[in-house]
Amino acid sequence: METKVDEIAERIYRLSTFLPTLGPSGFTFNQFLVDAEQPLLFHCGQRALFPAVSQAVARIMDVRRLRWITFSHIEADECGALAEWLNAAPEATVTHGAIGCSIWLNDQAPRPPRALADGEVLDLGGRRVQRLDTPHVPHCWDAGLLYEEKTGTLFTSDLFTHVGDPPALTDGDILGPVVAAEKRFGYTALTPSTGATIRRLAKLEPRTLAVMHGSSYSGDAAPVLETLAGFYDDLLQKGAAAGRG
Repeated sequence: METKVDEIAERIYRLSTFLPTLGPSGFTFNQFLVDAEQPLLFHCGQRALFPAVSQAVARIMDVRRLRWITFSHIEADECGALAEWLNAAPEATVTHGAIGCSIWLNDQAPRPPRALADGEVLDLGGRRVQRLDTPHVPHCWDAGLLYEEKTGTLFTSDLFTHVGDPPALTDGDILGPVVAAEKRFGYTALTPSTGATIRRLAKLEPRTLAVMHGSSYSGDAAPVLETLAGFYDDLLQKGAAAGRG
């Protein structure tokens, strides 16, 4: 098992492990490291991936330098290896939204977590990241994303999921593969707030989308997010119409 390292924005690294036997054409599991004075890891990965991913981090910096660990929602590929990371980085603090801390982290984290409010900013020293509550987007009540201000990088978690082992970073079409994966797997929780939540993200005008499964995207991401919001609005309307029928 190999974890590849690619710098997708200045001092933001994609740590990607491809599992070829999952799904129709394999699946990538991506974590992201923000290398700042107080380095931050977004997503922990599953426990089975920890040896490979931690070795990848060690190629960039001493793992013990990690100061912040966070993730979008409670699921194995987001936070399964949390205990292993906290053990490897004894000065690191895990942080999550208030709901996630209340329903899981306060009880399960090996060390006390720090709850972040919607819109709250963490100063990493030379970098600032903002927590954005996104309940049920892409899924789970506790869901939330992260936005790094200097590079305009939005860490999208399972939004924009697509299959295979594509390039680490693309400026080409990302929506086609995303729509195909959504139609095949139905992984996003559709609610009346789904489109509005994604449009809120578009207003940030991100320049990089750090995608958890598949290629990350570089370019003007606001129109891409707007189009994705419209796609989900349409899916919801069709589902409601089918229910009434």
